[in-house]
Amino acid sequence: MQTFTQEQLAEYNGRDGNPAYIAYGGRVYDVGGSRMWKGGRHMNRHSAGTDLSSALQAAPHDTGVLERYPQVGVLKSGQETGGSVPGRLAWLLSANPFFRRHPHPMTVHFPIVLLLAAPFFNFLFLVTGNRDFETTSFHCLGGGILFTAVAMATGFFTWWYNYMAKKMKPVTIKIILSSCILVISSVMFAWRWNMPGVMEDLHGGNILYFVLSLTLLPLISIVGWYGATLTFPLDE
Repeated sequence: MQTFTQEQLAEYNGRDGNPAYIAYGGRVYDVGGSRMWKGGRHMNRHSAGTDLSSALQAAPHDTGVLERYPQVGVLKSGQETGGSVPGRLAWLLSANPFFRRHPHPMTVHFPIVLLLAAPFFNFLFLVTGNRDFETTSFHCLGGGILFTAVAMATGFFTWWYNYMAKKMKPVTIKIILSSCILVISSVMFAWRWNMPGVMEDLHGGNILYFVLSLTLLPLISIVGWYGATLTFPLDE
Protein backbone atom coordinates (compact mmCIF):
# COMPACT_ATOMS: atom_id res chain seq x y z
CA MET A 1 0.00 0.00 0.00
CA GLN A 2 1.29 3.42 -0.94
CA THR A 3 1.45 6.10 1.72
CA PHE A 4 0.06 9.43 0.50
CA THR A 5 0.63 12.91 1.80
CA GLN A 6 -2.09 15.52 1.29
CA GLU A 7 -0.03 17.03 -1.53
CA GLN A 8 0.39 13.68 -3.27
CA LEU A 9 -3.28 12.84 -2.89
CA ALA A 10 -4.23 16.16 -4.52
CA GLU A 11 -2.51 15.01 -7.73
CA TYR A 12 -5.09 12.23 -8.15
CA ASN A 13 -7.98 14.57 -8.89
CA GLY A 14 -9.52 12.67 -11.80
CA ARG A 15 -8.81 15.46 -14.27
CA ASP A 16 -6.62 15.51 -17.37
CA GLY A 17 -6.35 11.73 -17.39
CA ASN A 18 -5.28 11.42 -13.75
CA PRO A 19 -6.80 8.70 -11.54
CA ALA A 20 -9.50 9.76 -9.08
CA TYR A 21 -8.60 8.98 -5.47
CA ILE A 22 -10.32 10.03 -2.27
CA ALA A 23 -9.40 9.50 1.36
CA TYR A 24 -11.61 8.48 4.25
CA GLY A 25 -10.56 7.56 7.76
CA GLY A 26 -6.90 7.41 6.77
CA ARG A 27 -7.52 5.09 3.82
CA VAL A 28 -7.21 6.07 0.16
CA TYR A 29 -9.67 4.66 -2.38
CA ASP A 30 -9.70 4.63 -6.18
CA VAL A 31 -13.17 5.82 -7.26
CA GLY A 32 -12.25 6.44 -10.89
CA GLY A 33 -14.31 3.46 -12.04
CA SER A 34 -17.56 5.06 -10.89
CA ARG A 35 -19.62 7.17 -13.28
CA MET A 36 -20.62 9.19 -10.21
CA TRP A 37 -17.03 10.49 -10.11
CA LYS A 38 -16.77 11.42 -13.78
CA GLY A 39 -14.23 14.18 -14.28
CA GLY A 40 -13.15 13.97 -10.65
CA ARG A 41 -16.37 15.51 -9.29
CA HIS A 42 -19.14 13.83 -7.33
CA MET A 43 -22.64 15.37 -7.50
CA ASN A 44 -21.04 18.70 -8.41
CA ARG A 45 -20.07 18.94 -4.76
CA HIS A 46 -17.01 16.86 -3.83
CA SER A 47 -13.64 16.72 -5.60
CA ALA A 48 -11.30 13.79 -5.99
CA GLY A 49 -7.83 14.21 -4.55
CA THR A 50 -9.18 15.26 -1.16
CA ASP A 51 -9.87 13.81 2.26
CA LEU A 52 -13.64 13.39 2.62
CA SER A 53 -13.63 12.05 6.17
CA SER A 54 -15.70 14.95 7.45
CA ALA A 55 -17.97 15.32 4.41
CA LEU A 56 -19.11 11.69 4.57
CA GLN A 57 -20.59 12.28 8.02
CA ALA A 58 -23.48 14.05 6.36
CA ALA A 59 -23.73 12.08 3.12
CA PRO A 60 -27.12 10.55 2.20
CA HIS A 61 -25.45 7.12 2.27
CA ASP A 62 -23.23 5.32 4.75
CA THR A 63 -19.53 4.69 4.37
CA GLY A 64 -20.24 1.12 3.24
CA VAL A 65 -20.30 2.38 -0.35
CA LEU A 66 -16.52 2.70 -0.18
CA GLU A 67 -16.28 -1.10 -0.06
CA ARG A 68 -17.16 -1.07 -3.76
CA TYR A 69 -13.84 0.58 -4.59
CA PRO A 70 -10.29 -0.73 -4.22
CA GLN A 71 -8.12 0.66 -1.49
CA VAL A 72 -4.86 1.83 -3.04
CA GLY A 73 -3.09 3.23 -0.04
CA VAL A 74 -3.23 5.08 3.24
CA LEU A 75 -3.02 8.74 4.15
CA LYS A 76 0.10 9.68 6.02
CA SER A 77 -0.45 9.54 9.76
CA GLY A 78 -1.40 12.87 11.26
CA GLN A 79 -2.68 14.29 7.97
CA GLU A 80 -6.29 13.16 8.22
CA THR A 81 -8.49 16.23 8.09
CA GLY A 82 -11.63 16.72 10.05
CA GLY A 83 -13.00 19.37 7.71
CA SER A 84 -14.57 22.62 8.76
CA VAL A 85 -17.43 21.14 10.75
CA PRO A 86 -17.50 22.44 14.34
CA GLY A 87 -17.21 19.76 17.00
CA ARG A 88 -20.74 20.12 18.38
CA LEU A 89 -22.24 20.10 14.90
CA ALA A 90 -20.23 17.04 13.95
CA TRP A 91 -21.56 15.28 17.06
CA LEU A 92 -25.13 16.33 16.26
CA LEU A 93 -24.86 15.06 12.68
CA SER A 94 -23.36 11.81 13.86
CA ALA A 95 -25.94 11.21 16.60
CA ASN A 96 -28.99 12.34 14.62
CA PRO A 97 -29.66 10.62 11.27
CA PHE A 98 -32.29 13.25 10.42
CA PHE A 99 -29.72 16.05 10.45
CA ARG A 100 -26.91 13.91 9.05
CA ARG A 101 -28.94 13.17 5.93
CA HIS A 102 -29.94 16.82 5.57
CA PRO A 103 -33.33 18.14 6.64
CA HIS A 104 -33.83 20.25 3.51
CA PRO A 105 -34.62 17.37 1.11
CA MET A 106 -37.04 16.04 3.74
CA THR A 107 -38.97 19.28 4.10
CA VAL A 108 -38.87 20.87 0.66
CA HIS A 109 -41.49 18.54 -0.80
CA PHE A 110 -44.25 19.82 1.47
CA PRO A 111 -44.41 23.43 0.20
CA ILE A 112 -44.02 22.22 -3.38
CA VAL A 113 -47.02 19.91 -3.16
CA LEU A 114 -49.20 22.20 -1.06
CA LEU A 115 -48.61 25.37 -3.07
CA LEU A 116 -49.07 23.55 -6.38
CA ALA A 117 -52.32 22.11 -5.04
CA ALA A 118 -53.73 25.53 -4.09
CA PRO A 119 -54.29 26.84 -7.65
CA PHE A 120 -55.38 23.37 -8.75
CA PHE A 121 -58.23 23.29 -6.23
CA ASN A 122 -59.17 26.87 -7.09
CA PHE A 123 -59.50 25.78 -10.71
CA LEU A 124 -61.69 22.83 -9.68
CA PHE A 125 -63.89 25.25 -7.75
CA LEU A 126 -64.35 27.44 -10.82
CA VAL A 127 -65.24 24.41 -12.93
CA THR A 128 -67.56 22.64 -10.49
CA GLY A 129 -68.76 25.40 -8.18
CA ASN A 130 -68.12 23.08 -5.24
CA ARG A 131 -67.13 25.31 -2.30
CA ASP A 132 -65.17 22.48 -0.67
CA PHE A 133 -62.53 22.73 -3.38
CA GLU A 134 -61.96 26.42 -2.65
CA THR A 135 -61.75 25.73 1.08
CA THR A 136 -59.19 23.00 0.44
CA SER A 137 -57.17 25.46 -1.64
CA PHE A 138 -57.13 27.89 1.27
CA HIS A 139 -55.94 25.20 3.67
CA CYS A 140 -53.20 24.13 1.23
CA LEU A 141 -52.12 27.74 0.98
CA GLY A 142 -51.75 28.03 4.75
CA GLY A 143 -49.77 24.79 4.99
CA GLY A 144 -47.61 25.84 2.06
CA ILE A 145 -46.67 29.12 3.77
CA LEU A 146 -45.68 27.29 6.94
CA PHE A 147 -43.52 24.73 5.17
CA THR A 148 -41.99 27.28 2.80
CA ALA A 149 -40.51 29.01 5.84
CA VAL A 150 -39.25 25.66 7.16
CA ALA A 151 -37.82 24.66 3.77
CA MET A 152 -36.02 27.98 3.40
CA ALA A 153 -34.48 27.67 6.86
CA THR A 154 -33.24 24.13 6.22
CA GLY A 155 -32.10 25.22 2.76
CA PHE A 156 -29.86 27.91 4.25
CA PHE A 157 -28.41 25.32 6.62
CA THR A 158 -27.69 22.88 3.79
CA TRP A 159 -26.16 25.66 1.67
CA TRP A 160 -23.88 26.62 4.54
CA TYR A 161 -22.95 23.04 5.44
CA ASN A 162 -22.40 21.64 1.95
CA TYR A 163 -21.13 24.69 0.12
CA MET A 164 -19.82 26.96 2.91
CA ALA A 165 -22.45 29.52 1.78
CA LYS A 166 -20.52 30.02 -1.45
CA LYS A 167 -22.27 32.25 -3.96
CA MET A 168 -23.88 30.01 -6.58
CA LYS A 169 -26.31 30.86 -9.37
CA PRO A 170 -28.84 28.05 -8.59
CA VAL A 171 -28.88 28.95 -4.89
CA THR A 172 -29.24 32.67 -5.63
CA ILE A 173 -32.21 32.00 -7.92
CA LYS A 174 -33.79 29.68 -5.36
CA ILE A 175 -33.46 32.29 -2.60
CA ILE A 176 -34.98 35.07 -4.71
CA LEU A 177 -37.87 33.02 -6.08
CA SER A 178 -38.60 31.30 -2.76
CA SER A 179 -38.88 34.72 -1.15
CA CYS A 180 -41.30 35.78 -3.89
CA ILE A 181 -43.34 32.63 -3.34
CA LEU A 182 -43.51 33.28 0.40
CA VAL A 183 -44.64 36.88 -0.14
CA ILE A 184 -47.24 36.03 -2.81
CA SER A 185 -48.73 33.14 -0.86
CA SER A 186 -48.84 35.24 2.34
CA VAL A 187 -50.65 38.06 0.51
CA MET A 188 -53.13 35.56 -0.90
CA PHE A 189 -53.70 33.98 2.51
CA ALA A 190 -54.37 37.36 4.15
CA TRP A 191 -56.63 38.36 1.25
CA ARG A 192 -58.67 35.15 1.46
CA TRP A 193 -58.81 35.37 5.28
CA ASN A 194 -60.32 38.86 5.15
CA MET A 195 -62.49 38.20 2.09
CA PRO A 196 -63.73 34.57 2.18
CA GLY A 197 -65.79 35.03 -0.98
CA VAL A 198 -63.00 36.37 -3.18
CA MET A 199 -63.11 33.36 -5.53
CA GLU A 200 -66.91 33.59 -5.82
CA ASP A 201 -66.75 37.13 -7.18
CA LEU A 202 -63.91 37.21 -9.70
CA HIS A 203 -64.55 40.71 -10.97
CA GLY A 204 -62.42 43.83 -10.90
CA GLY A 205 -59.52 43.58 -8.48
CA ASN A 206 -60.54 40.12 -7.28
CA ILE A 207 -59.25 38.65 -10.54
CA LEU A 208 -55.76 39.45 -9.27
CA TYR A 209 -56.21 36.87 -6.51
CA PHE A 210 -56.63 34.08 -9.05
CA VAL A 211 -53.78 35.44 -11.18
CA LEU A 212 -51.47 35.40 -8.15
CA SER A 213 -52.56 31.83 -7.56
CA LEU A 214 -51.48 30.89 -11.09
CA THR A 215 -48.09 32.60 -10.73
CA LEU A 216 -47.19 30.05 -8.06
CA LEU A 217 -47.04 27.32 -10.72
CA PRO A 218 -44.05 28.58 -12.75
CA LEU A 219 -42.25 29.98 -9.70
CA ILE A 220 -42.38 26.67 -7.83
CA SER A 221 -41.44 24.74 -10.97
CA ILE A 222 -38.32 26.88 -11.49
CA VAL A 223 -37.26 26.58 -7.86
CA GLY A 224 -37.77 22.81 -8.01
CA TRP A 225 -35.76 22.54 -11.22
CA TYR A 226 -32.77 24.42 -9.84
CA GLY A 227 -32.96 22.38 -6.65
CA ALA A 228 -32.86 19.21 -8.71
CA THR A 229 -29.76 20.40 -10.59
CA LEU A 230 -27.94 20.67 -7.26
CA THR A 231 -28.96 17.17 -6.19
CA PHE A 232 -28.59 15.59 -9.63
CA PRO A 233 -26.19 17.83 -11.59
CA LEU A 234 -26.60 18.05 -15.35
CA ASP A 235 -23.83 16.44 -17.35
CA GLU A 236 -21.72 19.07 -19.06
